[in-house]
Amino acid sequence: MESLRFAYPLASAALVLIIDLVVWQYVDPRHLRWKMVIRLCLFLLFSLALLDGDLSPLSPVQDGFTPARHTLATVLAFIWWLYGARALTALAVVMLEPRIGGKGHLLQDLMGAIIFLVATVAAAGYVLDLPVKGLLATSGAVAIILGLAVQSTLGDVFSGIVLNATKPFRVDDVISIDDIEGKVIEIDWRSTYLLTGSGSMVVIPNAMAAKTRIINLSRPNRFHSVVLTIELPVRLRPSLVLDSLEKALQGSRDLLAQPKAGAVIRKSGLRSVEYEITGFIKSRDRRGAVRNQLYDLIYRQLAASDSLRQHREQLTPATRESAALNSVPMLRTLDETERTALERLMRLSSYPVGGVILPQGTVSDALLIIESGVVTVAIERSDGWHELGRLGPGDLMGESGIIEQLPLPVRCTALTDCVVYRIDRADLEPWLHEGNQLAEALEGLASFRGHVREVALQHRPAAATPKGLLHWIRKSVMPLPPG
Repeated sequence: MESLRFAYPLASAALVLIIDLVVWQYVDPRHLRWKMVIRLCLFLLFSLALLDGDLSPLSPVQDGFTPARHTLATVLAFIWWLYGARALTALAVVMLEPRIGGKGHLLQDLMGAIIFLVATVAAAGYVLDLPVKGLLATSGAVAIILGLAVQSTLGDVFSGIVLNATKPFRVDDVISIDDIEGKVIEIDWRSTYLLTGSGSMVVIPNAMAAKTRIINLSRPNRFHSVVLTIELPVRLRPSLVLDSLEKALQGSRDLLAQPKAGAVIRKSGLRSVEYEITGFIKSRDRRGAVRNQLYDLIYRQLAASDSLRQHREQLTPATRESAALNSVPMLRTLDETERTALERLMRLSSYPVGGVILPQGTVSDALLIIESGVVTVAIERSDGWHELGRLGPGDLMGESGIIEQLPLPVRCTALTDCVVYRIDRADLEPWLHEGNQLAEALEGLASFRGHVREVALQHRPAAATPKGLLHWIRKSVMPLPPG
């Protein structure tokens, strides 16, 4: 122990405090554990320096010191308790960080406040030799008076403690409190701060958040809901509308199979019926894009449904074939003569659910136009069948056989009951000469879909990582490759 003796114990203790402040201030915060180890070591040196100077934080300073040394010794002994409280608080934060995360400020502050309160009372009793019982009684009376004065603030504080303990939401969660939706950016002693979609910040008192209904839109994080509401005329038959809505939902690949998406009638009036469509997706960031996609799919399916088509034809008389041609963007550029000629060549076909419309490996001898329903397009890879996409009303099929006369590398199957128009290749010969708009549009569509197929075929399935005790032993004993 002689090697640990200090020539100037009190000055050495003060120097240790200065070193601790410098280290804690200037060492990178990312090295929190190393800072904690250094602080514990410095606290041990500080304690040894006090003991070497015949000081004990567990008893008042002896009377053998000069007034200046007595004052310095009393201050250092009092600081020992606060220094120990600070080291204990930092140690607890490091140990609890994996559980509470790096942003659990409220619990950390509460824990630190309790530790420092206990340390201050202990220092007052042991070092200053004050009557702790009287001090606690006085402090209790003062606390009651202050509690009555700041009752609402204390309600927010304790509500914040409850919210941090039960964790109905965390920082970075998207929640809705009292119909206010936003992202949680901070939870402090009094309030919860939300960043709304418009970029403004909303401050909600914790007492209000604890009493009102909280909707956490970020949990469960496995899926997120997409809800649409549309109103349609009451003259449209609900069963046909619901069938079109179900087809529109199946036309989106972003929607999860489970929980299953669905559509229901929310309410009905004298002039309109309100329908609610609900689906679920993996990423909340895709909600806007999926909503837009669903609106487009719903419009296309409703436009292709019998009920809406009959209503539209009553307002503006038109043939069914003409409506199908209008649904294809690339065919809208044809003049009236060409459109009339194509309408005479269109033949109607229907396919049940699961029916193969175009088998893989066949050369399509016709251009197919989907009038209603959803078609899934899949390609066979080494790991099985892979879905490339889904087609709906107004989409074309069989363009590769018409333009390139090559075997179809994909399989087109009816995902729902489908109605398809067919135009034979022989009938399309007048439109397939070089420079024709229809021929160029079909070539561009075939090229784009060919690129999508190439990307899908280049995919390599991830090799399954072996697990288990045998794999661990083999990995541990196998020598590493040289170099």
